[in-house]
Amino acid sequence: MKKIIEVSGLVKKYGAFEAVKGLSFDVYEGEIFGLLGPNGAGKSTTLEIIETLRDKTSGTVLVNGIDLDRDPNAIKKVIGVQLQTSGYYPNLNLTQLIELFGGLYNRKVNAGELLESVNLRDKAKAKFKELSGGQKQRFSIATTLINEPKIIFLDEPTTGLDPQARRNLWDLVRSIRDRGTTVIITTHYMDEAEFLCDRVAIMESGRIVALASPDQLIDDLVASGFERPKEVKKANLEDVFIAMTGHSLRES
Repeated sequence: MKKIIEVSGLVKKYGAFEAVKGLSFDVYEGEIFGLLGPNGAGKSTTLEIIETLRDKTSGTVLVNGIDLDRDPNAIKKVIGVQLQTSGYYPNLNLTQLIELFGGLYNRKVNAGELLESVNLRDKAKAKFKELSGGQKQRFSIATTLINEPKIIFLDEPTTGLDPQARRNLWDLVRSIRDRGTTVIITTHYMDEAEFLCDRVAIMESGRIVALASPDQLIDDLVASGFERPKEVKKANLEDVFIAMTGHSLRES
């Protein structure tokens, strides 16, 4: 498999505090890669360095074969980064926002097709503030695709969403990966990481403490003698919620 991101010996210091402590890992083309860890573990700092948004102290970063130190602007052309809510002009509708971002990238964008790809064509004339939580997140992901990136970065994309909207967003992320785009995701939901990610890196105190597929990490834990104190049921309350309320997209 082709490596699309290569990180070696990455260090980030803030004075005497070392937030990232010599990280080394690779991300392969066409996978969903999860970077997991508690708050303060260093995952956001790590991603912001790869995204060219934060300077590193030392180490090397290659993105699609481009050296971060030599040509960060070239890296910006091949990645898409999920914007926060504050990044959208409140008086423009979704079509106008996409056209605006297309102009910033100097690209001709078919807004209708892009909105269709995230199930928002019927909201083309709506303003961002008028959308539900799940719709806002789907539109935010759509904006990462405007420049047809090779890699997109999604920072906790389902935080605050109800179970129905979370499952819908999972389907969207997988469909983006299936079209050939590499996805880097952070999340605090372990069920989400287990469902979506081909591989995950777990960070603690600025270091990677585990890196493998979710299945491999689970199998390794079980092989170590770990047992859950309670038998796992075949379904959970989230499954009940979705079964009772239906699987179609809904307004909320």
